[in-house]
Amino acid sequence: TLGVVIGSLVAATSFGALAQGQGAVEVEGFVNRYFTDVQRDYAHNEGNLFGGSIGYYLTDDVELALSYGEYHDLRGEGSRGSKNIKGNLTDLKAIYHFGQPGVGLRPYVSAGFGHQSIGDANGGGRNRSTLAIAGAGAKYYFTEMFYARAGVDALYNIDQGDTEWQAGVGVGLNFGGGSKPAPAPVVAAAPEPMPEPAPEPALETVRVELDVKFDFDKDRVKEESYGDIKNLADFMNQYPQTTTTVEGHTDSIGSDAYNQGLSERRANAVRNVLVNQYGVDGSRVNAVGYGKTRPVA
Repeated sequence: TLGVVIGSLVAATSFGALAQGQGAVEVEGFVNRYFTDVQRDYAHNEGNLFGGSIGYYLTDDVELALSYGEYHDLRGEGSRGSKNIKGNLTDLKAIYHFGQPGVGLRPYVSAGFGHQSIGDANGGGRNRSTLAIAGAGAKYYFTEMFYARAGVDALYNIDQGDTEWQAGVGVGLNFGGGSKPAPAPVVAAAPEPMPEPAPEPALETVRVELDVKFDFDKDRVKEESYGDIKNLADFMNQYPQTTTTVEGHTDSIGSDAYNQGLSERRANAVRNVLVNQYGVDGSRVNAVGYGKTRPVA
């Protein structure tokens, strides 16, 4: 029944793995309104053609289709009175589709040949004719597989030399084509290799001895030592990555605690000249006293 056919068509659309295009097969059910030539003596000169077709896609756009249909609702008005006319039409057509395969509209043009066998209105015989067929129309694909079609054909009777027409609609399935190729994966370009970081310059330890003299039991820097201290400050200002440690010393006379404190005060005195007098950043200058642990005398 019609309900079974439509149900089958809709159910079949779930097979989405197959696509339109070369190698696909189309099956279709159609109904055409047939407009006959007046010479046939048919009542109203029209009837219906019900049938089906099967087609094979030679390319993505070109289909070769074979169809068969039977005529209904044709009545003859011949010399023997009104009679019901029976007949059939078989044809083979090449169909060229425009547009791209897929969901959407695909107009087409077609051309081919057919064989028509139809009852004679004036007798009990049949008229058998070879037809040249040309047509145009459009298919609308609701899915990759399920479509509806509307079109019109001109039927030129080669034997009789007259032209008839048919216009019709159909629904069909497209299946069996090659699977659509998966899109090529997008490969991100490999990032440019980062240049190797330049090796950090090795820190070189340079020992500079400044012979800063102090009076006995004093921690005040003498004026004659300022020149050497300034030379050190100029060097540190030229190379701001450098640091220094000022070491303070005493002689061995006196107690350990006293000499330790005096050596620390002397180291800090030199540090203060570097920082306060000559502008060296205080974080770069350290001061340490050694007292009697490293006496100078």
